[in-house]
Amino acid sequence: MEIKSIVINKGKEKSIQRKHPWLFSGAINRIISDTGEAPENGELVEIVDFKNNFLALGYFSDGTIAVRIISFEQAEINQEFWNSKIRSAYQLREKLRLTDNSTTNMYRLMHAEGDGISGLIIDFYNGTAVIQAHSIGIYNNLDFISKGLEHVYGDKLLAIYNKSAESISKQTNEEVENDYISKNGVPNLTGLEYGNQFNLDWINGQKTGFFLDQRESRKLIADYSKGKKVLNTFCYSGGFSVYALKAGASEVHSVDSSQKAIDLTEENIKLNELKKHQSFTSDTLDYLKENTIDYDVIILDPPAYAKNQKAKHNAIQGYKRLNQMAIKQIKPGGILFTFSCSQIVNRKLFYDTIVAAAIEVGRNIRVLHHLSQPADHPVNIYHPEGEYLKGLVLYVE
Repeated sequence: MEIKSIVINKGKEKSIQRKHPWLFSGAINRIISDTGEAPENGELVEIVDFKNNFLALGYFSDGTIAVRIISFEQAEINQEFWNSKIRSAYQLREKLRLTDNSTTNMYRLMHAEGDGISGLIIDFYNGTAVIQAHSIGIYNNLDFISKGLEHVYGDKLLAIYNKSAESISKQTNEEVENDYISKNGVPNLTGLEYGNQFNLDWINGQKTGFFLDQRESRKLIADYSKGKKVLNTFCYSGGFSVYALKAGASEVHSVDSSQKAIDLTEENIKLNELKKHQSFTSDTLDYLKENTIDYDVIILDPPAYAKNQKAKHNAIQGYKRLNQMAIKQIKPGGILFTFSCSQIVNRKLFYDTIVAAAIEVGRNIRVLHHLSQPADHPVNIYHPEGEYLKGLVLYVE
């Protein structure tokens, strides 16, 4: 089968030589093809420099990111290629002591660029691997990927669920459905994280079913919760609330604008047999405006306020307003956990935004922790954009 060549402009080869995994459309000079046709969405292509020297292999897309690179070496993209990529990702999680852990049985197995495959997310939930393909090229390899998972996990793998419909349907005119690729057993519908139990719903839940990237931050909240009154905003499935209550919080309030999220939270509170908890279906800003309670600990973990550059300014204003309200209200000596998962809002910009909010309020604040995504969400050193989760723990006098 012919592999079309993408010839890039002189000077644009440097980023690829430095192993950045994206080729932007503006870098393309021309396309070499035996048929004279441009590559289709999702077609495997090779990238060459202006002297026709090989640089990388990747999947073409008709968008700003024209090619998502999967190999910087000439390789046959076959079953063994996918087996080796999945095996490598598994071996890292093995080193992180996540693959055979009596207190935690859910983790991220494949973190896109962080594990060398741009556009591929795989989360492992107590026997079920949930795949999210974010490019058509990756989606077309689902059979290879599922067989690679079976090869690496063996009997530990109960099911494989493909949850790529939303991302792939946006790129095609076809209706793509989420569904099981395989079922080798009955999937477990609960999972463990540091001994805490959580209901799992990869079919209807957000992302792949659970926000695995806040695992270490949830663990940290326990250190600050004993005997404290805690407010968990944008609570989704109540992860922070469960950890705070397990650590001995005197009272925990969970807030989310989605009734479905509140129901999930209540289910997880019940699953862990916890009390001293109350849920509120409310917009967080509205809740903070009307709040009269002196909270010792407040958690601000909003969804991504900005998913593109056009939304960046409004996102910054949103983060500033939200944090101003929390800083103003928290009890003297209180602890504020504040986060941003917007990739285009980098760590410095987020920090500066929180500083601006603090200046507006005028309270004395000390930074206790800088937080990020856990080690099973690794950042490729050649792809700094992969560091999307930023967090600060603040002591407010």
